[in-house]
Amino acid sequence: MTNIDVKEVKHVALLSKLEFQEEEISGFTKQLDAIITMVEQLDELDTKDVPVTTHGLEVSSVMRKDKVTPGMDRNELFKNVKTQQDGLIKVPAMIDNGEAGA
Repeated sequence: MTNIDVKEVKHVALLSKLEFQEEEISGFTKQLDAIITMVEQLDELDTKDVPVTTHGLEVSSVMRKDKVTPGMDRNELFKNVKTQQDGLIKVPAMIDNGEAGA
């Protein structure tokens, strides 16, 4: 087991350009030592049969499979259409460009 000491914590604080009081350095030393000890305990776990995990959520495709399905019945679709012509839905012109019928 690796133990971190006050000297190492002061060195990291210096590299990080952080200043701490002596009592804070002592507290951080204990906390960092506990964290490192806990991380070292993870090395003892047998993870041989554990699949690779990139994050904690199960990811599945939100896209549906692209497969052909029957469309809507044309008569059912046109049941609520006000005007139709030649099998198409006829709608009022949105832009009048002066052409006949537009």
